[in-house]
Amino acid sequence: MLKKSLLFTAFSLMLGGLVMAQAPQRNCSTMDVDARLRAEDPMYEANRAAIEEFTQNYVATAANDGERAVITIPVVFHVVYNVAAENVSDARLLEQLEVLNDDFRRLNSDVGETPAYFLAEAADTEIQFCLATTDPSGNATTGITRTSTTKTSFSTGDDMKFATYGKTIWDRNKYLNLWVCDLSGGLLGYAQFPGGSASTDGVVIDYQYIGVTGAAAPYNLGRTATHEVGHWLNLFHIWGDDGTSCAGSDSVGDTPNQADENYGCPNGAIRISCSNGPDGDMYQNYMDYTDDGCMNLFTTGQKTRMQALFAVGGSRNAITTSNGCAGGGGATCNTPTGMNTTSVATTSATFNWTAAAGATSYNVRYKATAAATWTTTTSATTSKAVTGLTAGTTYEWQVQTVCSGGTTSAYSASTNFTTTGGGATCVDNYEPNNTSGTAITLSAGTTYQELIASSTDVDWFKFTTTGANTKIKINLTSLPADYDVKLYNQSVVQKGLSENGGTTDEQIIWNIGSAGTRYVQVYGYSGAFNTGDCYDLLISVRSTNWKDDGTSALLEDEWNNSILGVFPNPATGDMVTVDYFSVQEDMNVTVKLVDILGRQVGESIAAVTPGENMIDVNIQSLEAGFYFVVISNGKSNYSEKFVVE
Repeated sequence: MLKKSLLFTAFSLMLGGLVMAQAPQRNCSTMDVDARLRAEDPMYEANRAAIEEFTQNYVATAANDGERAVITIPVVFHVVYNVAAENVSDARLLEQLEVLNDDFRRLNSDVGETPAYFLAEAADTEIQFCLATTDPSGNATTGITRTSTTKTSFSTGDDMKFATYGKTIWDRNKYLNLWVCDLSGGLLGYAQFPGGSASTDGVVIDYQYIGVTGAAAPYNLGRTATHEVGHWLNLFHIWGDDGTSCAGSDSVGDTPNQADENYGCPNGAIRISCSNGPDGDMYQNYMDYTDDGCMNLFTTGQKTRMQALFAVGGSRNAITTSNGCAGGGGATCNTPTGMNTTSVATTSATFNWTAAAGATSYNVRYKATAAATWTTTTSATTSKAVTGLTAGTTYEWQVQTVCSGGTTSAYSASTNFTTTGGGATCVDNYEPNNTSGTAITLSAGTTYQELIASSTDVDWFKFTTTGANTKIKINLTSLPADYDVKLYNQSVVQKGLSENGGTTDEQIIWNIGSAGTRYVQVYGYSGAFNTGDCYDLLISVRSTNWKDDGTSALLEDEWNNSILGVFPNPATGDMVTVDYFSVQEDMNVTVKLVDILGRQVGESIAAVTPGENMIDVNIQSLEAGFYFVVISNGKSNYSEKFVVE
């Protein structure tokens, strides 16, 4: 929202103080600190003006330069504590570093919560963070300092940044200094904009709101630090700190003009202010005041504004040559082993490895095998879930140990994987077709691509067989999720079912002799769906019977899971044989015995293959009476009644 420059008044500062008192609403005193520095430091206002002029020139000339080199910023955490609860764990700080990397690289797990109408503006800022491994003297460091203080709490006066009560800053040209302490008045955090004193440059976060595990809700996802680091990188509040006048500015062109801050979690509701309809306020932006769970994006305009700091002549250019993460003379540790990739989907995957002795955290990097640039992130555990991948693409990833002595291991050899799907993102071409009455007519012999776009989406199709070509085969392939398929006759009575697990292809064969209209239903098992990747559906018909494996014709006209019989029936001995016909891949099924009152009286596991299976079941313990044998394949149950004499 491009507005006039902001002028702070005593009234606006008073309002800021009132907001701080309204816990648990988010409150950030960066603008209060900005006003204080303008009053105290005669050079600060001139520095800010020069930085803003440089930034606007950069935005005007470099906004469309495309992908830039990724900026890596060494981080040092200064923990200043009075009581044990304030001395937060290394794990919390590593979690916070991971959140910063995810949020600034748009690798956060909640990117799917960004509304569709703001997706075009959402950006990977190409800024990432590493935990410092070398201190200002060139010695090895863990990137974490801990200082006991006699001061019970701090305000925005920066006392935590000096030796009297806290920890002196490390060189701001080499590190992002992030102090963690007890802030008074319900304050979550604050930052110093570029242009201020070198002795106080950095970010301060209340100990209750750092990291994730153990942090206080609703600010327990690490977004307070994301917000404050945004200020440290020259971002303003998204509403321009102008009250409700619509006349302030965040000096960014792709954030909607917004009247005031938003609190809580609007949960997708559109909030229109300053004539910014139809989409309204971008309260999902990290620079608003919403709860952590509602924040999920920076914009391209905000990215460009931050990147200006690192250009030649930019206020924070010096940090681009920092050796803060270059390692030191501390203890060494091993390169991780046991790499494997799980949960591979169209746009996401999870990397896993075995813990390395002496590790405090891990650096993880990945890229498409054809790409030249790595994306780097961090993990405090032995796994890392990543999103935002491209369908049908081969990727490689590596992991590096960050050692307790401050050094790092070598990166592991690459582990490769390929995302599912591929090709262009498809659309829901045939909606509405959620009922048999709205079924879409398809032609045999053509492969159709269609989308299961939500957990309630069900696709119905119909086709007609004529003449002698009455033998039907349905193939459902290229599944992006666990989809199943059913086949119905012209009266919409089910005649076939294929329900293999996961993304295994599905197939139904119905070798019927009469022609007519047939219906096909495709659906996601337990609500499975994928909003961007289609399945393929092929209907084939001919005059001769289809074969199950290309060598033998099916014996039955209808191919479907079923129990064909129990023998002998009535049963007189210790065993019965269940004739079970399966249309699924090799698998184990559960065989249960149930009495006439519905009580389970026996259970066993049987391995079955596609086609007819003879399953022996022990009934030695059963008394005379009526029973049911029930076979479950994990999705459906099939039962048959029998008698024990």
